[in-house]
Amino acid sequence: MFKTCIYCNRKLGSNESVEYFPVGRRLAFDGERGRLWVICEYCRRWNLSPLEERWEAIEECERRFYDTPQSFSTDNIGLARLPEGLELVRIGRPQRREFAAWRYGREFLRRRIRRMIVTGTQVAVSVAASLAGADIVWFIIFGGGKKVVARVRDADGRRLSVVRDDLKRVKLTRSDAADGWSLVVPYRPGEKAGVFSTHGKGKRETALLSGSAAIRAAGHILPKVNSWGGTESQVREAVTLIEDSRAPERLFARIAADERGKRVWGAETRRETVKKMDADVRLALEMAAHEESERRALEGELAILEQAWREAEEIASIADRLLIPESVEDWIRKQRDKLSGRQAN
Repeated sequence: MFKTCIYCNRKLGSNESVEYFPVGRRLAFDGERGRLWVICEYCRRWNLSPLEERWEAIEECERRFYDTPQSFSTDNIGLARLPEGLELVRIGRPQRREFAAWRYGREFLRRRIRRMIVTGTQVAVSVAASLAGADIVWFIIFGGGKKVVARVRDADGRRLSVVRDDLKRVKLTRSDAADGWSLVVPYRPGEKAGVFSTHGKGKRETALLSGSAAIRAAGHILPKVNSWGGTESQVREAVTLIEDSRAPERLFARIAADERGKRVWGAETRRETVKKMDADVRLALEMAAHEESERRALEGELAILEQAWREAEEIASIADRLLIPESVEDWIRKQRDKLSGRQAN
């Protein structure tokens, strides 16, 4: 059973309320479609659970939901807080707009508020550091433009490290791939551990991703591009774009195929660069990437879901070691070798 968020790599926490699924402090479930998500407390994104861990847990969540006084409920979506502190979100048959408001609206709003706070802090620290003649303080605390903000894999399983400065170079292009589109991802071939974060190392390179690899990469990169989140009206417009495309996976192809380059459907110049697209378009792409990843997993490509979880666990273990100096790791390694030698004797 996995315990780390696929998207932000932080621990999902635990609960003692659901015997068959003791992971997470907030669970969302859809009994009719057989879906169970763990909602990350930090980034608020929904982590779809592995298929084999779902069924008994969904039944238990359903039973506990109806045994608990509900703080909010409609015909389609309900929210209940168990005495033990676990929150349950029950999904019935909501319209896409209602479901999007629950799943993405609060996340985008929270992301917007957090970004405003972080930006204000950065400005304050930068001004104070400049006055003190210590501009390096900003870089040490916030990581600078070379900070790794996303890690994705190509079709061959090679890990690509995307740094903050390269987000503005991510492009969505038309291609001869089966889906009709590809994602151009700039990356750094290596990483270097810093004091508070990891930095990209090496000259910038570019990968052209398509199919499942592009969908997974988009799910990791787009939240970083959309760091300012979105308003309720932008979320509504984003949902409309997905509905107009008739299915999430078609949205990418529709935007990439817009040869006239209108603002999806309207700008005067072609906008392959994701960063330059309108906010509602970027939000729609992020939502579509998440929904398409889940659709493929639910249709049998469970290897995609399992790989995503394993990557999250791997990256989380790397992050846990960021604050340990290399000299300390060398000392630990030597002591381990000595201990192994004594045990062998």
